[in-house]
Amino acid sequence: RNKSMTMTPQTNKPVIVRQVWADNLEFEISQINEAILDYPFVAIDTEFPGTIFQLKPNMTYLSHYPPFNYYMMKSNIDALNIIQLGLTLSDSEGRMPCFGTEFSVLWEFNFRDFDIDRDHQNPESISLLQRQGIDLKRNKKEGINSWDFAELVASYGLVRNSSKLTWVTFHGSYDFGFLIKILTQRCLPCDIDSLMDLVADYFGFKVYDMKYMIQFSNGLHGGLERVAKSLYVERMVGKSHQAGSDSLLTMQAFLRYTERYSKDYKNHNKKNFVLYGL
Repeated sequence: RNKSMTMTPQTNKPVIVRQVWADNLEFEISQINEAILDYPFVAIDTEFPGTIFQLKPNMTYLSHYPPFNYYMMKSNIDALNIIQLGLTLSDSEGRMPCFGTEFSVLWEFNFRDFDIDRDHQNPESISLLQRQGIDLKRNKKEGINSWDFAELVASYGLVRNSSKLTWVTFHGSYDFGFLIKILTQRCLPCDIDSLMDLVADYFGFKVYDMKYMIQFSNGLHGGLERVAKSLYVERMVGKSHQAGSDSLLTMQAFLRYTERYSKDYKNHNKKNFVLYGL
């Protein structure tokens, strides 16, 4: 690995992705709770069964219309179930929790909510996730019930802790949409403003979507892989479309962005609390 391509002091430690299942959920949530105040930047990524409602080719102009984007997103999230959530904690220098070991740690939560034999899905997306190593049969057998996740996250105070934490995503509307669905155990509200009220309630206003932020910076565009490459950030662990690995790449790209575009970063208040497309 070319160390010069990585970004922060923590990267001289190997990174381990802690796999979270039903049987170790409470322990890992307690570990996150122990670490989160020292590592108050939280990057998230979700994996789900693709999208089943999509724009027709002759209607792509509607993608510039946020209420329609929200309608499509709500239709998909209401009909679909989450598969994975990746979560990376960091401080402002890029250091990650290590719990006294020689390894930096991030988390990948594996949910049981999705049933490949019964639930709505986009077959191409499911094939991609399986090729990337996600074992959907194991998820169904050993995975986390999203209700248990919501209950523990709330009882440990990992949400509604808004003044202390900064949340980071890349194209994060679906990430926050699925989390709101899990935390409320309801379908998403009918309009964008009501969704953002819930995001503010659970996550506060320090919410950054890199896909939205890069619009203000010359030379940065495209998906997560492309933006990370433009910022000379390399994937340190895992593969694309694994939620843990993607959450780490999102965190690395965000911190590198704030370092490289520091003038822009001083104006971040104009760029926070907006999810790309909404």
